[in-house]
Amino acid sequence: MSHRGCADLDFPRNWTVIHDVSLHLVTVDSKAPEGTAMRVTLWCGKLVVYCVAASLPLFAQEPPTPALNSPQARSSDTKKNYLVLDIVVTDKSGKTVTKVLEEKDFSVRDSGKPEKIIAFRAVPGEVLEVQPNDPPIKIILMVDEINTSFSKVGYERIQIARFLQQNGGKLSHPVSMGYFSDKGIEVDDDSTHDGNALLASFDQHVTALRSSKESAGFYGTVERFQRSVNALNSLAAKESHLPGRKMIIWMSPGWPLLSGPGVDLSPKQRDGMFATIVSASTALRLARITLYSVDPVGVENADSSTDSLYEEFLKPVTTAKKAQAGNLALQVLARQSGGLALRASNDISNQLNRCLADADAYYTLAIDPAPADNAAMYHAVDVKVLPGLIARTRDGYYVQP
Repeated sequence: MSHRGCADLDFPRNWTVIHDVSLHLVTVDSKAPEGTAMRVTLWCGKLVVYCVAASLPLFAQEPPTPALNSPQARSSDTKKNYLVLDIVVTDKSGKTVTKVLEEKDFSVRDSGKPEKIIAFRAVPGEVLEVQPNDPPIKIILMVDEINTSFSKVGYERIQIARFLQQNGGKLSHPVSMGYFSDKGIEVDDDSTHDGNALLASFDQHVTALRSSKESAGFYGTVERFQRSVNALNSLAAKESHLPGRKMIIWMSPGWPLLSGPGVDLSPKQRDGMFATIVSASTALRLARITLYSVDPVGVENADSSTDSLYEEFLKPVTTAKKAQAGNLALQVLARQSGGLALRASNDISNQLNRCLADADAYYTLAIDPAPADNAAMYHAVDVKVLPGLIARTRDGYYVQP
């Protein structure tokens, strides 16, 4: 199966630095178009991050919900925008349950309100007929060359090679390789079960060194954050035009959190940050992307307090007053999308297999939620399954106009 998924990203390159010694003011500004610019101010030791988030036309309107093979879906009003959830069922240890469950085994609550399941499908499964024209799950293994040091990318390549060569090079699911570098996002067109072919292609890929500007201290940290968020949003926008479920396994220690003690955001800045958070969450949902974060650094940072700092930002942001840059962390977005954030292991190959296990058996269902009073209102989603089992899926969504 061939997939087209290459996104060409343009990032602001005309940043200027103004240093006023008398005021101890350092300002990093950008003249990029509204919607892509970031302004960062360091004032008396306090870091302020401002992500200017204009209304993005790519996320303004939801595409029609993919048809699910059920009588309810076939007879429903196709003009409606349903909430589609891709669900992995595990036992309490986190192991994927491959036994096929039925619709009656699931229940869904939207902001605490029970919702009727209007469409349901088990993948794979013999209980329900799988829609013939529904594409197979798309899996992209994304190598992050922006947020991973050059030396760590070398170790990462060894682990990826080990993963691709397992079982004689026969992968359980078709996979395509992707790269995030100075050039933006590049995704190979072909998905394949042939791990040896992927490895041959990977060996031909030259790992890009980060430019000195992006590697240089505070200013490089800010630009890496912006580039990373923009890259994920652009990839999601590209994938939103393609049907079916996608799994993106992003190999990276994560991009800078830009949050912590001393952070001070103005109300206007929090409004901008909140709009960016809503856009990122909505983009992943509309593209039906489950995001996975695998840290290639291994156990090196296992005892570091910063390694688990993202966990402080896992709680959904319901208002602009609570918005912080940390809410856009790669690991946070992965967990909130129903994926995994894996770290503190030198066996990267095993962690990749753990992610792929989510494609062995999963369920797709849809509900027809009631419209909200206000746009960008957060709705928590709670999916329950049989006792002793856990349903892992996205934990909520923002209502769009």
